[in-house]
Amino acid sequence: MIQYLGKVPTNRLRGTVLLRLDFNTEDEWRMEATLPTIRLLLKQAEKIVIVSHRGRPQGVEKKFSLRTKDRDLEKLLGRKVNFVPHFRFGEIKKDIQAAPKGSVFLIENLRFLPGEEKNDKQLAKQLASLADYYVNDAFAVSHRSDASVDAITHFLPSYAGLELQSELKHLSHVMGKPKKPLLIILGGGKAHDKIPVVQYFRKKADAFILGGAVANTILEERGMNVGSSTVDEDPGAFVNQVAKFKNILLPIDFKVSNDKILDSGIKTEKLFSREIAKARTIIWNGPLGFIERKQFARGTLELIKAIGRNKKAFRLVGGGETVMFVKKYKFDKHFSFVSTGGGAMLEFLSGKKLPGIAALERSWQKKK
Repeated sequence: MIQYLGKVPTNRLRGTVLLRLDFNTEDEWRMEATLPTIRLLLKQAEKIVIVSHRGRPQGVEKKFSLRTKDRDLEKLLGRKVNFVPHFRFGEIKKDIQAAPKGSVFLIENLRFLPGEEKNDKQLAKQLASLADYYVNDAFAVSHRSDASVDAITHFLPSYAGLELQSELKHLSHVMGKPKKPLLIILGGGKAHDKIPVVQYFRKKADAFILGGAVANTILEERGMNVGSSTVDEDPGAFVNQVAKFKNILLPIDFKVSNDKILDSGIKTEKLFSREIAKARTIIWNGPLGFIERKQFARGTLELIKAIGRNKKAFRLVGGGETVMFVKKYKFDKHFSFVSTGGGAMLEFLSGKKLPGIAALERSWQKKK
């Protein structure tokens, strides 16, 4: 069981909160998704200390700094956000204690510290010294065993934020009792992340639509020459099993450039559209083509339009690249729920227990 922020008595939320968010996007869509949690905490907590990460820096790299994110958050909240550019925790604690009620702090990219990705308990203890309780509203990084996601819950009362609660609710729904037919659409460049979802849903889903590297990997396994197209170099033995599944729909024509499959063709668009029209639950993660170039984005655009026409279906989309593409063309209204997770969404849909979720559950059990 998890303690959800919205169900916690107000008297438990006084004091300073350490809030784990995920600002690891080029724009502010993940930041915007957590605004309800931040606004709730502004009403109930005395002070908010936000921690996050960005990219995969090798030590301290200026391009991965969170410095500009404080200004982005200030615009959304309409209030001052104090950026902390260092990790001198004793000094940070004094500054927080001296600040007036209602103050918001954002600490520099935690991945500048090697202990973050090592799930170091000493770093977690230092972070915990800054606050009275902890809130995780970063679903997108909850599949990582990081100090600010996992180890931190050993030292502070820990709760799930409103966005994280919504993620668990909607993803659990499509895994538990989705309306049928259930259609799962998987694309993008990381086949090894998505094939386990096909395995997990093999008997639950009525159909799978596969594109991108996922489709290329299966097509190659079935004997097709895919040239120099992106495939999973180490797909694992289970690809042979997945390739034999009969409820998989693959592209039947392609757009090719320099011996690479970069998008699906018009015949595939029609095939996929017919399948989408029949569904009553749709889960989608990953584009069908090389959407960075407009001439190879049509397959994905037509996919979104087909999903939008199916008003009877519950439609869920996730994955950073996919969501940014959807928002770029202002098609996010076509979806019942937009997940902030990429890898976290895929691991959850593969039936795995996410470390960040397990940590919150452990915190609750320990308190009981």
